[in-house]
Amino acid sequence: MGYYEFKITIADESKDAVMHQLSEIGCLGIVENDACLTAYFSDNAGITTILNGINSFGAILQKSGLDDTLSFEYVFIGERDWNESWKKKFEPIDVGDAVTILPPWEKEKARRINLIIDPGMAFGTGHHETTKTCLALIERLLRGLSHRESFLDFGTGTGILAIAALKLGFKRAVCVDTDPLAVDAAKRNAELNGIENIEVIEGGIDKTGETFDFIAANLLSEILIQNAASIAQRLGPGGIAMLSGMIVSQETDVIKAMESNGLRLKDKIIDGRWVSVILTH
Repeated sequence: MGYYEFKITIADESKDAVMHQLSEIGCLGIVENDACLTAYFSDNAGITTILNGINSFGAILQKSGLDDTLSFEYVFIGERDWNESWKKKFEPIDVGDAVTILPPWEKEKARRINLIIDPGMAFGTGHHETTKTCLALIERLLRGLSHRESFLDFGTGTGILAIAALKLGFKRAVCVDTDPLAVDAAKRNAELNGIENIEVIEGGIDKTGETFDFIAANLLSEILIQNAASIAQRLGPGGIAMLSGMIVSQETDVIKAMESNGLRLKDKIIDGRWVSVILTH
């Protein structure tokens, strides 16, 4: 088996939407940098199917009111070169005061909380700005949180936020994601980190029927809005909801949806073009 590596040039404002669409058409993993998105597909998907999917993105972006300017190029990577291709792109990174994210082939750092993340099959390696912001916020917010029993990672991807929360002091975590590749990746990464007090569920937030002390959701703004009622219902008394993945100005509608369901804005963090919001009851 081999893989296709696509380098996609797209406007900054459209990157999140394109990453979501890449996932929908079977992308195995993605790397974001300033110049482009690098996306990987198994050759089992069929190059014609992949090309048709990517060529449809322009119309989707235009319908969403986003910049639809998009160009791409691709190469085929043989199976023996696959691991080396990934390794060149994923190096250890330090986040916040204590956390280091590293792939399985790197040596763990002393006196750091090491998160071992296999980047091969899902989104959320820690290199994206919003993931790094979420990790730093979890670390910071934990200092003022009296209840650290339960953590919900809504749209878990690789499971990185839940794994970090457990290593930082939460007693148990639940992860939900509609993508079966993400579910498999989160389970694998939990094993790589020696994590047992974690439950990974395929499906949406409504698959959980309990309340949580902390809810993390690093998702597109429209998904946050659609699930506002469910997020509010699952946030326990005195709990914190940390929502990220929004571009500046999108947070207004997200906050409005959350407040209409009984949540209260506690803080707003702007990091370049990205926004994260902290809410409570």
